[in-house]
Amino acid sequence: MSTKPHFELRTLIFIDSMQPQLAQYTAKDNRVYDPAEYDAALMIEIAPAMEIHGLIDLALKATGVRLGSVVTERQFGMLQVHHHDQGEVKESGRAILRATSLQESDRAEVKILTNKIIRAIAQDHAIMFTGLAKGNMVVAGESVFLLETTPAAYLTVACNEALKAANVKLIDIIPYGASGRLIMSGSESEIDSAAEAALAILHKLNDELKSKQESQLR
Repeated sequence: MSTKPHFELRTLIFIDSMQPQLAQYTAKDNRVYDPAEYDAALMIEIAPAMEIHGLIDLALKATGVRLGSVVTERQFGMLQVHHHDQGEVKESGRAILRATSLQESDRAEVKILTNKIIRAIAQDHAIMFTGLAKGNMVVAGESVFLLETTPAAYLTVACNEALKAANVKLIDIIPYGASGRLIMSGSESEIDSAAEAALAILHKLNDELKSKQESQLR
């Protein structure tokens, strides 16, 4: 009889279509197999960190997904796998859940730690943000959206939905560690739309989690 694993499932999210900026940003930090633009992706974050390697093994052996990102920091481990076929990516998640006797509802609730828009940013501040970027620059006068969450990996889907909804620039994303951080810039109206989309998907994920947990108690 299967038993629950000896780790905490912090994040399990499916991304239907990685937007170009997110896919390319992932590739810049990547030491494995770069995702293509519009690939589907699965993000899983757990604790303790090194247990993530067992989940990577399950996903790669069960399906045709490719390993995109792996992070094993002090406390938390994160994996990202991807494939052009959404079915392969979804099946990799199901394979992990079956093998570990987990359910999607075992993931943690997302908590928003920082949600801030800085409007008409000053030049010195813009230059500081540009120093964090791996491609895009923040220009004085733009608006900047700052989002911080725990667990961290939820930021990937928030970022992806923001990029779908608005013409904004991805400046920095750190989807691992004790908390994740996202920085985007653009015109005031586009940043407002991006922030609305990012927050909407996080609230939706929390609502879905609560609904699944309540249904299991009935």
